[in-house]
Amino acid sequence: MSITVEEKTRLIKEYATKEGDTGSPEVQVAILSSRIATLTEHFKSHKNDNHSRRGLLMMVAQRRKLLDYLKKNAEPRYAALIQRLGLRR
Repeated sequence: MSITVEEKTRLIKEYATKEGDTGSPEVQVAILSSRIATLTEHFKSHKNDNHSRRGLLMMVAQRRKLLDYLKKNAEPRYAALIQRLGLRR
């Protein structure tokens, strides 16, 4: 259900704003988006897994908070991230 170490390091390298960056909102949103996509696929075959569904909802809320923060403080970075990830907003 979780993402692999290789996938996580790939996302960190792709979305990092500088060398060694693992905590910027861009990296955090990219990792959360990957985890959300993985869980969404899991729910296609496990419809009654309500415990994991709660975790999914918490991840979606966390991603929304990070995106709101980024939009409030750095509009161009927000727009670029939304475009790169293909999120609707």
